[in-house]
Amino acid sequence: MIVAHRGASRHAPENTIPAFLLAWESGADAIEGDFRLTKDGAIVCIHDKTTARVAGRDLVVRDTDLATLRRLDVGTWFGKAWTGTTIPVIAEVFHTIPPGKKLYCEIKCGTEIIPPLLEEIEQSGLETMQVVVISFKKAVIRALKSAAPQYRAFWLSDFKGDTSGGVVPSLSAIVDTLAWTGADGLSSSYRLIDESTIAAIRAEGYEYHVWTIDDVVRARTFMQWGAQSITTNDPGRLKQHMGR
Repeated sequence: MIVAHRGASRHAPENTIPAFLLAWESGADAIEGDFRLTKDGAIVCIHDKTTARVAGRDLVVRDTDLATLRRLDVGTWFGKAWTGTTIPVIAEVFHTIPPGKKLYCEIKCGTEIIPPLLEEIEQSGLETMQVVVISFKKAVIRALKSAAPQYRAFWLSDFKGDTSGGVVPSLSAIVDTLAWTGADGLSSSYRLIDESTIAAIRAEGYEYHVWTIDDVVRARTFMQWGAQSITTNDPGRLKQHMGR
């Protein structure tokens, strides 16, 4: 599967409806978006804690009401053609998803988002398999799987070298985390992970997914190593060159 990172974010402003629509037009199998709660409990699609980078006005999302956030322009920073683009609510993102396609819903806040998220999914009319929850926060994955085990969920992790020359998290730490959270698999950066680690994760009965790869050769390598999805900023290019 080719997953469009924040939509087709190489060609349109990230986490916006134009970026998601372009991803579908490009042949993406899924889109990935970042979600947070507003002050008044709405779920909006934005990566950062504040709006400064994409709107030029520095508001903390969790301390700002939806009406205020919706008045912001989050397209001009990317290009004048996108002037007037607004922060979408999750229902608008759901509405773009074609039959058989998926949303990888990255939770950027805490477990408080789980009840309203489940309500939004139920109201969307989407099939259970069309929504996948992902998060770096272990407690979020655990809360989701405890409340609604029917939805697939992946723990997100990067890899870093340690002082002894090893890599963290270790394989045993990954497996322990997946078991504790109830996650269906790991989704990681491509850095510092190898074929044997991916094989070991899958041998334990978990899925493995990778982000964020725009290079065709690296994408092919991870596909051969067993990655079950590849997240990219340029889904059209990967679909074309990988023959999928």
